[in-house]
Amino acid sequence: MIDKLKDLATDLGVKWLQDYLGLEEKLENLETRINLVKYRAIDMVTLTKLQSGKKRKKEVEEWLKKVERKKIEFRDLRAQVQQARFYSRIQLVRRVETMMGEVEDLVQQGAFSGGLFLDVYDTKGVPLLATTWKGQAFEQNLREIWECVMDDEIFSIGIYGMGGVGKTTLATHVHNNLLKEAKFSGHVCWITVSQEANIHKLQKDIAKFLPVDLSCEDNDRKRAAQLFQALKRRRNFVLILDDVWTHFDLENVGIPLQVDGSKLIITSRSLDVCCAMGCQKEVKVKPLCYQEAWTLFLEKLGCCRPQPPDIEEIAKSMVKNCAGLPLGIITVAGSMKGTDDIHEWRDALEELEDPVARQDCEVFKILHYSYSRLRDQRLKDCFLYCSLYPEDCEIPRDELIASFIRERLVDKRRTRQAEFDQGHALLNKLENACLLEGVVKIKEDDTEAKYVKMHDLMRDMALKITKTKPKYLVKAGIWLRDIPDKSEWKEDLDKVSLRFNVVSSIPLGISPNCPKLSTLSLWGNELTSMPCSFFAHFGALQVLDLSCNRSLEELPNCISELERLTALLLFSCRDLRFVPSLEKLKALRELDLSDTKISDVPEGLEGLVNLKCLNMVQTNLEMISEGIISKLSCLQSLGIPRQVSVQVEELESLKQLEEFIGGFPEANSFSRFVRSRQRFNRPSFYVIQVGSGLLKGLSGHFQQMASKRVVFSFTNVNPGGEKRANILPDDIQELEICACQGLGSCLNDTFAEFNTQTRGLTHCLIEGSSEIRSLLKLSSSEDQFVIKGQNSACAPLQNLKHLRLICLSNFSGLFEWDSVANAIPPPSTFSCLRSLFIDRCGKLKKLFTPRLLQSVQSLEVLKVWGCNELEEIVSNDEEGYFSFTSSNKDSCSRATISCLPNLKKLAVLGNPKLRNICKGLLICNSIERIEVISCRNLGSLPPFLPSINGQPSAPPALKVIQISLLGWESLKWDNTYMKKILQPFVRYGEF
Repeated sequence: MIDKLKDLATDLGVKWLQDYLGLEEKLENLETRINLVKYRAIDMVTLTKLQSGKKRKKEVEEWLKKVERKKIEFRDLRAQVQQARFYSRIQLVRRVETMMGEVEDLVQQGAFSGGLFLDVYDTKGVPLLATTWKGQAFEQNLREIWECVMDDEIFSIGIYGMGGVGKTTLATHVHNNLLKEAKFSGHVCWITVSQEANIHKLQKDIAKFLPVDLSCEDNDRKRAAQLFQALKRRRNFVLILDDVWTHFDLENVGIPLQVDGSKLIITSRSLDVCCAMGCQKEVKVKPLCYQEAWTLFLEKLGCCRPQPPDIEEIAKSMVKNCAGLPLGIITVAGSMKGTDDIHEWRDALEELEDPVARQDCEVFKILHYSYSRLRDQRLKDCFLYCSLYPEDCEIPRDELIASFIRERLVDKRRTRQAEFDQGHALLNKLENACLLEGVVKIKEDDTEAKYVKMHDLMRDMALKITKTKPKYLVKAGIWLRDIPDKSEWKEDLDKVSLRFNVVSSIPLGISPNCPKLSTLSLWGNELTSMPCSFFAHFGALQVLDLSCNRSLEELPNCISELERLTALLLFSCRDLRFVPSLEKLKALRELDLSDTKISDVPEGLEGLVNLKCLNMVQTNLEMISEGIISKLSCLQSLGIPRQVSVQVEELESLKQLEEFIGGFPEANSFSRFVRSRQRFNRPSFYVIQVGSGLLKGLSGHFQQMASKRVVFSFTNVNPGGEKRANILPDDIQELEICACQGLGSCLNDTFAEFNTQTRGLTHCLIEGSSEIRSLLKLSSSEDQFVIKGQNSACAPLQNLKHLRLICLSNFSGLFEWDSVANAIPPPSTFSCLRSLFIDRCGKLKKLFTPRLLQSVQSLEVLKVWGCNELEEIVSNDEEGYFSFTSSNKDSCSRATISCLPNLKKLAVLGNPKLRNICKGLLICNSIERIEVISCRNLGSLPPFLPSINGQPSAPPALKVIQISLLGWESLKWDNTYMKKILQPFVRYGEF
């Protein structure tokens, strides 16, 4: 026993000695392991700073806390070891060993095979304060943008419109709705781009939101790379950039596109900015209509009870003065909140209508910045020029561009066409910057007319700018009876516009001192005469526009002394008989005498060697002496009355001539003109009447550099009886044939080389002929090509947009064939046709077959009037074309499906034998208006949409069906439910 105890004591002593001697080594090993976890913890903290949109997992956070505790425990343990004596050191060995085990556990736990981080998507952003807004236009825009955001194929959206129109408000609502959308699990980031924004600041704002630390990096490219990676990892983010003024490269900022469903939304005042930044969809925010403006005003006024009638009337006037701009409406309504004193309301309206007072308001400052951001001085000048027109005036684009050219607001180019192109480009830029508004109107012939319009507040801003430099005096469209007082005619005036007033006379002796005045417009007044004293101090006058003073009989002789005059415009001065000598007006570049009673060529005309535009259309001139026209060698645009014949040789001598309006008495002289054009390739544009009669649709402001039109009127197209003796210009776009003789049975039987030389034809009118039986005749040798879709005979119709056939007593169909009755033109024949008007074509029985209908898929308007023999619009007599057998008892056993997908208006009037529009199904998804008048034998209307699950439905765009009560009640229905569906759209009555 004693020996055993001695052995145990010996072993224990040895163990203690070993522990005592090995403590330092164990402590060093522990420190090594402690440093391992410490360095791993440091790496984790550093990596976290570099991972935007990430946070450490909870287990990682706990591990880091344990590491910190172990580091503290180790420092304490090491201090104790250094101070301990023998026995204490023996005890500390156990603590070192225990801590070593714990640190080993930390080492194992620190591997984190499942990753260190979680994606941080729990905070999308904070809802922004948004103006409460209701209204059809606002909801429609919001819905359109939302559909784009939810469309996986669209990744960039632009919202544009003029200042104060509500772009930011709209984008704010989109932002707040996105915060509730589960699809976007990443952040919704809103960045307001300042007007003086730069790449560095934009990167800083985006980095702050993410967040990403860019403070240690000054290089924009490296910052962009960090942002790019951070946003790319985020996925499904939406970045909204508000108030973008200039475009920039998204990659230079570090913004990725097309990354895992992420979206970019920008708001801007410029469509050009949206396009330059690659927006796939642009949504324009327009001013509010009056009703929505009034609703917004009342909402912001916060009045719970109805206003007294006198205050309500004033309030409505205030809303009208805001011209649909929400910012102005909200500002005005806020300033009047709680006001019930009629005197205050009247005073506020007076201030709002005061041009000087309103120009100091916040709205004007916002609008002015849009103007000041224009980098091109030409754009600023063109914008200011538009303020010379009356308020709310819709200005024809071509007329405005012609004014830009004569005012030298466009750069001088080699050709007038190039100057017009530049003018269109300038107007497009102003429209895209939302400083002007584009307007498109549909004319009676279903063609488009383009205008521009200046918003009321934009015009007020322009008038404020022109109070200084350039300096304008503008009193247009205000029913002015007398010219402005002499005190308003300042010496430094640049332009004066008194357009659209009722000034009838200028007092004798009045003589404004305006030595710098360059433009004076009295367009559209009631002047009868003008005293010479009025022009005495207008020595710098360059543009004098007296057009549409219809009672003005003569010009004063002093006009002859305005030697710096470059444009004298007298269009539609219908009583004007005398113009003084033009001999001294050597600088004159444009002279417009159209639609006047001038019967003699003005004295000195032949000496105007700088004249570029001369318009004498619709005057009483009977002749122009030979040689006068050829002396005007700089002419680019020439218009002469139809009764005056000009030698083709004189036109050939005008080497700069680009546009010609005039007439030829008979077809042979016209043919010489056409052959001359083939040799010299000029003029490029023309409106020519062959024969007598009044030229339809002719405007004095003809310098459009667009028309290529020929009108045959009351003449023999092929004199001498020889068919196809005449030719047409090979680039003709508009052809009119009115009450002519010498025609063939169709166009290619009337004009030589019609099939090959008229492929640009877009408009065609044929009226008053008993010879025309069809548009084109296809010979038997061509029929094989017809069936294969290769017939060149149909080529002239492939670009045709508008076709009108009127009073053709023997017209029986669009085409006729020599032998093969079932041949059809290729599908491309009428591929561009948008409107077809057929009126009083006596032998027409069937207009289309289903197969022929394939050629008119672009048709938008179809009108068929007064065709006494017409039985069907779409005949159903072709075998095997989209036929099917229906099991529906309410349907015919055999029916035909025809389709006019773009048809918007269908009108059939005064066709007494018309039985059917289409026996089968006529699919018209776009139909808006149907007119059926005086068609007493019409049995039914076709279904315009296929049935869904056996149930018919109305076309989605349908607005009205115009028909008499008797006509509606006499219609028969395969499915009686169809009548109930269409009944709400019916408007009874005859025209």
